[in-house]
Amino acid sequence: MTSVYRPERETDFASFPHTIPIVIDNGASTFRIGWAGEAEPRVAFRNIVQRPRHRSSGETVTVVGETDPALMKYFDCTRSSIRSPFDDDVVYQFEYMEYILDYGFDRLGATSEVGHPILMTECECNPSFSRARMSELLFETYGVPSIAFGIDDAFSYKYNQKLGNCGEDGLAISCEHGTCHVVPFLKGQPVLEACCRTNVGGFHITDFLRQLLSLKYPYHSASITWEKAEELKKEHCYVALDYMSELQIFKNNKEEAEEKTRYWQLPWVPPPIEEPPSEEELARKAALKEKAGQRLRDMAAAKRSQKIAELEKQLSYLEELMEQLDGAEEEEATAILGRSGYLSQQEIKSAILKATQSLRKAKGESNGNEEKADASAVDKYPLVSVPDETLTPEQLKEKKKQILLKTTTEGRMRAKQRRAEEEALREKQEEERRLENPELYLEELRARYSELSDKVDQRKRQKLNGGKTNGNHNSSGGVGRGERLNAAQKERMRLLTSAAFDRGKGEDTFGTRDEDWLVYKKMSKDNDDDDDGNDDDESELARIASKIQEMDPTFVNKTEAVQQTPEPPKIRTLTAEDYRISIGIERFRCPEILFQPCMIGIDQAGIDEMVSISLRRLMEDESVKERLCQSILVTGGCSLIPGMIPRLESGIRQFRPYLAPLKLVRAADPLLDAWRGAAAFAASSKFGRQTFSLADYREHGENLFHRYNIVYSL
Repeated sequence: MTSVYRPERETDFASFPHTIPIVIDNGASTFRIGWAGEAEPRVAFRNIVQRPRHRSSGETVTVVGETDPALMKYFDCTRSSIRSPFDDDVVYQFEYMEYILDYGFDRLGATSEVGHPILMTECECNPSFSRARMSELLFETYGVPSIAFGIDDAFSYKYNQKLGNCGEDGLAISCEHGTCHVVPFLKGQPVLEACCRTNVGGFHITDFLRQLLSLKYPYHSASITWEKAEELKKEHCYVALDYMSELQIFKNNKEEAEEKTRYWQLPWVPPPIEEPPSEEELARKAALKEKAGQRLRDMAAAKRSQKIAELEKQLSYLEELMEQLDGAEEEEATAILGRSGYLSQQEIKSAILKATQSLRKAKGESNGNEEKADASAVDKYPLVSVPDETLTPEQLKEKKKQILLKTTTEGRMRAKQRRAEEEALREKQEEERRLENPELYLEELRARYSELSDKVDQRKRQKLNGGKTNGNHNSSGGVGRGERLNAAQKERMRLLTSAAFDRGKGEDTFGTRDEDWLVYKKMSKDNDDDDDGNDDDESELARIASKIQEMDPTFVNKTEAVQQTPEPPKIRTLTAEDYRISIGIERFRCPEILFQPCMIGIDQAGIDEMVSISLRRLMEDESVKERLCQSILVTGGCSLIPGMIPRLESGIRQFRPYLAPLKLVRAADPLLDAWRGAAAFAASSKFGRQTFSLADYREHGENLFHRYNIVYSL
C-alpha cells in the first residue's frame, strides 16, 4: 500500500475558470506550478521522489520534494534513495513523474480531474518519445483538455526581451541543473539547428564539491551530505577569471589564500574538564578499596583453611596407611597397596613428605633447603630408593632411566657449583687488576666485549638465515630447518627419527641393556652443551657490559639500544579545530568544470567554447554573428555563481575576432524568468493556437509530435 504525504493546499482550485491555463516549469532541479498571467508560481519544490517505509507499520510512503527531518525520523530510509525522473534534463522515469504531478496538482488544489489547459516547459530538442509519454500521462491520468510545450530558455529570453535586457537577435546561455545549452535567436525565434549542449551542470558542481570534501576529511564524510554541499556551493563557490593564476595564489601567496579560504564549523562539544577529586571522594574511594581488599583477604583465608583441612585429612589417611603396612605381613601388605593405588611404601612415604611440605607452606611455616632438595629428588625420581625385588619389569626399566637422569642432573649441579666457585675466584682476580691498573683493565673489558658481541651476533644470524647453502640453491635465500640446528640438536633429531622408524619392527627389546639408557642422556635437552654455550656467552656479555658501564657511564650497550621500543603515540584530545572544514581551492575548482568538463571525465566542450560552436553552425554572415554577440543572455541557476559573467566574457573573446563587440547580461531572475515568460505566453492570445487537444492526440497518436510545430513558435 502506498500513500503520499500531502501538506496544506495553496489555492482554491474551483475559483479559477476552466479556460485559465496551468503553467508548469518542469525543471530538473525544481518543479514550479501556477496559473497563467500571475507573477509568481503558486507551488515550487525539488523535483525528487523518495519512498521510505514506516518504522512501526511497514507501510511505504511516497515523499515528494524536500524532506522534513522531524518527519523522516519515523521512516526507514536505508533501503530507499532519492530518485529523479530526469536523466540529463530529459524525463525518462514517468513513474516518478506521476508522483510529482500528483503532488503538484494536489498542492494547487485539484481534487479529481484537472480540467485546465497545460503549458509545460522542456529542454531544447526534447525527444518526441518523452513528449509523447508526458502527453499520454496528462491526457489519460488527469483529464487535461489541451496541452502545449515550450522551451524554457526561449521563455526566459522572450521575458527578458520585454524587460529590455536583450534584443530580438541574440544568444541564450542556459546553465541548468544537469546540462548547459547555448541557443541562438534570430527575429525572436530559436534556431535549434545551431544550438549546442553539454552534459555538465549545477548537479555536477555540487557532487564534485561533496567528493572533494569527503576525500579531504574522510572522518567527517557522514556530515558532508549532498544537501550540505549544495548549500556550501551557493554560499562560497565562485568562478575564477583565470583558473591557473588563482591556483598559483593558493600555492605561493599564503596570506591572500588565507583570506579567500572559508571555514565550516561542525558541531563540537568540548570535553568536560576533570576536576581533582575532593578529600571526601578520596576517602570514599579508599574505604571502598579497603572493603574490597578485606573481602578478598577473607576469601583467601577461607580457601587456605579449606586447603589446610584437606591436606590434614590426606596426611592422616597416609599415616594410617603406613601404620597398617608396618604391622601387616607381605601378602596382606600387597593387598593393602593394591586397594590404595600405591606401588610401594616408598611411594607412600614420598606422598607423606610432599603433603607435609604442602601443609607447612599453607600454614606459613618455612622449610629447610635440604628438605626442599630431598623432596624434589624424591618427587622427581621416586623409584631410585625402591628395592628391585618389589618392582615389576616395567618399573625396573623406569628405575634405570630415573637413576641415569638423576646422575646426570647431579653432575650438572656439581659442574654449576664448580663454575660458580671459578666465577667468584675470577671476580676476585679482576678486582685486583682493576685496582692495580684501571685504564688497562677497561681496555681489556672493551676488547672482550667486542669479541663476544661479534660472536653472539654471528650465531644469531646463522640461526635465523643459516650459515651455508641448503643444497637447493633457491634464489629466495630460504634455509632448511636442519641448517639452523646445532650438533646436539641434530643428534637428538636423528635418534628420535630412528626410534620412530624402528617402531613396530619385531619385539621391543629396548631397555634390556644398560647402554640403551644412554640414549635418554643424548636426547635430553638438558645436555645441549651448545645452548649452554650460547647462554654463557650472553650472560658473560651482559656481565662485561655492566662492568664497563660502572667505569664509563657514557657506554651504550648494543643489546639495550636495539631492544628500546618507541613510546606509543599519545592520544590527543580533539578540539574545535579538528571539526572545522576548510574550503579553499574547492571554491573555484568545482565551478571550473563548466568550462573544463574533462576535470570530471566528461569529454565535451565548455560553455565558452559552446558559443563558438553554435555560431559556426549558423549559416549567416559575420555581421549577423556580431549582432548576436551584442545580446547574450545568461540564465539558469549556475549563472548566479559569482564571477560567471566576467569569466564567460573572457572565454568568448578568445574565440571572437580582435575588438569584436561583445555584451553579456544576466537574466533578471535566472530561476523564475522561464516560468514567468511561460505564464505571460499562456495568458496571451497566441496560446490557444499553439495547443493540441485530446481529440487530436487520439486521432494522430505519437505521429502528432513529429509534424506539429507547437514547441518553437512563441
